Amino acid sequence: MGAWRCLTWHRRERSVRRVSEDPSAPDSLPDALTVHRERFAAHLRSVRGLSPHTVRAYRGDVTALLQYLADGGRDDLAELDLPLLRGWLGAQHRSGHRRSTMARRAAAARAFTAWATRAGVLASDPGWRLVAPRPQRALPAVLHPQQAAAALHAAHRGAAEADPMALRDHAAVELLYATGIRVAELCGLDLGDVDSPRRLLRVLGKGAKERAVPYGLPAQRALLRWLEQGRPALAQPHSAAALFLGARGGRVDQRIIRTVVHDTVGAVPGAPDMGPHGLRHSAATHLLEGGADLRAVQELLGHATLATTQLYTHVTVERLKAIHDRSHPRS
Repeated sequence: MGAWRCLTWHRRERSVRRVSEDPSAPDSLPDALTVHRERFAAHLRSVRGLSPHTVRAYRGDVTALLQYLADGGRDDLAELDLPLLRGWLGAQHRSGHRRSTMARRAAAARAFTAWATRAGVLASDPGWRLVAPRPQRALPAVLHPQQAAAALHAAHRGAAEADPMALRDHAAVELLYATGIRVAELCGLDLGDVDSPRRLLRVLGKGAKERAVPYGLPAQRALLRWLEQGRPALAQPHSAAALFLGARGGRVDQRIIRTVVHDTVGAVPGAPDMGPHGLRHSAATHLLEGGADLRAVQELLGHATLATTQLYTHVTVERLKAIHDRSHPRS
């Protein structure tokens, strides 16, 4: 390898590490590449309706790709081809990234090249032939029904003295487990999204897709206590219509709810460490174990494809095997 090619390779490796470790870090992209990146991000927000978190992740991945292109001495997006895409993924692999991260970044690159082709920036799409290692889908940790009941009982006990924050936390945990909604969906709920007489939530999910999700009596009781006793104590003029509020009266932050769930579940002996998504996994698993139809669970969770929901069937099979091994006389 010549001295110039060796220097270019090392610059690219450093760029991959710098940008991929902190997608929000300042970059040194040429203006032309920056324009394309921002147009792509705007497309993800306005046309595809992706969440801010997803747009931020894709923008960071595309930044790393374009930085790799620029560090190779190219500032024209038309020079982006399949060998360069493969070289970029190879550098990601050498930087020690996990298979799941590699798969997401390959997906971001394919989405970007597809957009650039439709926008007329690329003559043909080099990304459709880009492959990455399939992520290893580990079975999610779930609570046993008894552990879920213990966690919810602990949250209820904490709200016994009608402290506004405790009432909020109890209602949030009850709703997360009762409905299986995502934490972002919970924090995005407004007062008008609650249909108390029919015990339904109007949820705005990924891709701005709306769905109705039912909830049970325990969640109904916790939610009513929060609305009648907790929320009025925290509400401020700037609270607007947000259902769940923070200590200063604004819409509650997702990080607060994640901490609440970690602490609530962590108080149950033997329970796995989990956040709101763990409650979502648990709710789906318990629904299926109780005889719910797979299609119905897909609708409740807001999954775009049935394949995502089918992951939970593996969880139930593994649990059934464990119960059989533990209790059958000829296991």
